Amino acid sequence: MRPGKGQHVASGDGNYRWPHRHLLGLEDLSAQDVRFLLQTAVGLEDVSTRSIKKVPALRGRVVVNLFMEDSTRTRSSFSLAASRLSADVLDLSGSGSSVSKGETLRDTARNIEAMGVDVIVCRHAQSGAAMHLADVVSCSVVNAGDGQHEHPTQALLDLYTIAQHTGRDTFDLGGFTVAIVGDIQHSRVARSNIHGLLKLGAKVILVAPATLLPRGFADLGCELCHDLDSVLPRVDVVYMLRVQFERLTSQAFPSVREYVAAYGLTKRRLARARPETLVMHPGPVNRGIEIDAGVADGRQSMILAQVTNGLAVRMATLFLVCTSSASSP
Repeated sequence: MRPGKGQHVASGDGNYRWPHRHLLGLEDLSAQDVRFLLQTAVGLEDVSTRSIKKVPALRGRVVVNLFMEDSTRTRSSFSLAASRLSADVLDLSGSGSSVSKGETLRDTARNIEAMGVDVIVCRHAQSGAAMHLADVVSCSVVNAGDGQHEHPTQALLDLYTIAQHTGRDTFDLGGFTVAIVGDIQHSRVARSNIHGLLKLGAKVILVAPATLLPRGFADLGCELCHDLDSVLPRVDVVYMLRVQFERLTSQAFPSVREYVAAYGLTKRRLARARPETLVMHPGPVNRGIEIDAGVADGRQSMILAQVTNGLAVRMATLFLVCTSSASSP
């Protein structure tokens, strides 16, 4: 599915143009939007393999990473993606900004924008924070994770990884079944993946204890299940989620030991799945809880491939929101 040198964007509709100034979530994107962004990422993938890992696509543009929550992979990935597009990058955190002195997110963003920035990449603990920013600034906003709402670029890199390793260069996942396992209730990654997978035609099974699996997800078109062992033989991808202990307000399961016994992905449990079944995880990984080290580092694991593909996907995201006709004054 990798293009030849010089090839960039592929789309089934030659008249299609990316119409969005912001990327706030996948729920409101069309399947065509998702496929177009992923095809754009295909054209940018080889930048990371060159001797000089840089293209001038966003030279003169300024990207600000405004991260009000801790992050390693997402923040580093966006910084490197912007740099490889030749944009100037400014990294800001909650502890190092005026927000720690009581300034509102709105005022922080508007002051940043007044310095002449083109994109604000925002991560925030409150759901809807990225949408709020998009309403108060004129520059583009990319959601890098907001509360329990969405994490769109994580889902996009996951979709990219699935297609890359299954030969689906059209990004059509019809006939594929993906199990998302773990703390569904608190997971913005799960929500974005549900929207993306369903738009591309995949079947989604959500597997978790009843306390971490709200029944409302069935209304989105997902199958709900509490028995991981029964699901594994019929899935193409098993996507493990971290238990977000920091967001739990009550005891969601009797003990960590019992959670691991029922939902932890061990080598023995994975043997129930087909040999070609992919194992994915958004990180950070709690080894020995949601997934064993032998599985995380095993042949079927796509965890490092996800990280690698995040660069191309985030390069495509920054490029498209910056060059969209909706971004022009």
